[in-house]
Amino acid sequence: MDDLDCSVEQKLKGAVSLLRDEAYQWWLTMRDGTPADRVTWELFKTAFKGKYVGASYVEARRKEFLNLVQGGKTVAEYEAEFLRLSRYAVGIVATEYERSVRFEDGLRDDLKVLIAPQRERDFVVLVEKAKIAEEVKRTERQNCEKDRNSFRRDSGPSGGANKNAKRARVEEPVRAVLMNVVRPPICGDCGKVHLGECRKRSGACF
Repeated sequence: MDDLDCSVEQKLKGAVSLLRDEAYQWWLTMRDGTPADRVTWELFKTAFKGKYVGASYVEARRKEFLNLVQGGKTVAEYEAEFLRLSRYAVGIVATEYERSVRFEDGLRDDLKVLIAPQRERDFVVLVEKAKIAEEVKRTERQNCEKDRNSFRRDSGPSGGANKNAKRARVEEPVRAVLMNVVRPPICGDCGKVHLGECRKRSGACF
């Protein structure tokens, strides 16, 4: 609820609307026994955590946050998990600097190597830069895969066959033209094969 862009009164109403059965009856009892001016969103959060969120649960989520890394998640998925668990470790990431450093440390190495040298300590900007770096890496992988597939097609058996087929298509018309050239007849004057007027008949030397 804290992430929603609405008033604290709306957050309180929204949270209460999600309660069911025993939890709803608990809140009615809590509300009726509290002065109206103290029935606030902060009161609800504190009371609800005290009633339904035990210390062991909070500690487990805090440890989960401390061990959180991006791994196979996208940057967006990692960000969402980071923000969710960071609520249980407020003292660890109390400032913008601490939150940014821990988020950066959890990024995959191939992204961290692009992000770390910039030393970005605005959390929102850091996340956006990580998303851009992720997209750049994805594009590089796609291009490499296309190059590999192209190389396989050109160098494989079918690639060689395609090259031979292309060469045959080019050479076949050439052969046809050469085969259609008419061989000149043997000259009756000199007994040789030549084009044009016979030099012997005209008195020229061979």
